[in-house]
Amino acid sequence: MVPTLPLRHLRRLAGMKQSHLADLMGVTQPTVSRWENGSLPLTVEQARALQAIFASRPDPAQDAALKRLVETSTSPVHLICDRTHRLLAASPARAADWRVDLADYLGRSMLVYASEEILAAEARLKDLGWHDGQIGSLAFDTGANGDPDIPIRPGPMLWERVRLSDGSAGRLATSFYGRPA
Repeated sequence: MVPTLPLRHLRRLAGMKQSHLADLMGVTQPTVSRWENGSLPLTVEQARALQAIFASRPDPAQDAALKRLVETSTSPVHLICDRTHRLLAASPARAADWRVDLADYLGRSMLVYASEEILAAEARLKDLGWHDGQIGSLAFDTGANGDPDIPIRPGPMLWERVRLSDGSAGRLATSFYGRPA
């Protein structure tokens, strides 16, 4: 039995909707509601995840610093939301590979542009413990995606999981052309 957290109180103090907390936890909004009213007990892992979410105080300056580091990097790198794959930032080197206006793609899911190798790596993340924090990075070789607007060059890619200030996870995706992963 996991001791109950004052979940509703914590969520409201954080100014968070049930649906947002559900997204962060990888569950549905009704599950969060059941946790809050006590009709569904939390597992130990869920309680730890909630503690991590509420222990981190949102700090927009922290996210702004990460975004600035990505946007000024000389490496081809971009930052996405780990769960939704929404584009949060991209370096000039990454944007130079794309034949679109970067501003038009901020906030949009990038998963539709993934190569077969990226989709295969994505499918392995759960088994590798990515979402549970068992690994924080993954290196693999990707092929081209064949997309004319947002092409992916073949070569090594490194994914690194980073915590954003709202408790959600981000993913840095860095390409290393011409070098093995």
